[in-house]
Amino acid sequence: MALMLLAHAHGLVVTAIHVDHGLRTESASDIDVIDPVAESLGISVIVHSVQVEHGPNLEARARAARYGVMPDNVMTGHTADDQAETVLINLLRGAGAQGLGAMRPGVSRPLLALRRSDTHAVCAEAGIATITDSTNTDPKFQRNRVRNELLPLMTEISLRDPVPLLVRSADVLRDDNDLLEELALNIDPTDAVALAAAPAPLARRALRRWLSDPYPPDLATLERIMAVARGETLACDIGENREIRRSKQRLILQLLG
Repeated sequence: MALMLLAHAHGLVVTAIHVDHGLRTESASDIDVIDPVAESLGISVIVHSVQVEHGPNLEARARAARYGVMPDNVMTGHTADDQAETVLINLLRGAGAQGLGAMRPGVSRPLLALRRSDTHAVCAEAGIATITDSTNTDPKFQRNRVRNELLPLMTEISLRDPVPLLVRSADVLRDDNDLLEELALNIDPTDAVALAAAPAPLARRALRRWLSDPYPPDLATLERIMAVARGETLACDIGENREIRRSKQRLILQLLG
């Protein structure tokens, strides 16, 4: 709601997109709060209803369904608090610099420098109603526990607000990651000699760039490939019914079977 108000105030031609995941019994009534505000501003609203079944990886599946019905140039209302949560979630997943860089600031996330409290204040100042998503307090979702338990505990331990610090760390790591990705472009990942001679962070990135279909290889797989590049073994399995084999100083991707 804050994003819609701010985009309109900025003079943009705004179309609001509301996605109902059907995960809350009251979700069908959300549009009754959104429509009057949008209409008062001359903003058209597009409503999408998607089916997301309860079960494992619900948040990821809901996110995929949501983005699947939105245009590529959509703006989202992610804030600095969302960024800090994402850094911690990715840290818990064992992410490197790329994951800890979290969401990239830009046109698609124009509120990323604002706090969640700022968006609440925008809506309060405009005198408009907002919707509190009841699932945001459900502890079965990891993000909710990070938001409602971990971050408050970090505040208590550090005696300061950790959100600006986490956001700053993400900015630094994103810049570092971008530089390493640029340097890795100079490495041919199929040249076994060049790959073995390259610094490990660049070699791993070159391999990920080559082998990220359908998913980027994990660290253990990358280490097996590097052993092939160094001539320590002739070939290795990399999953998805594929192997990497060394022949005449080149690495070759082959299908098994």
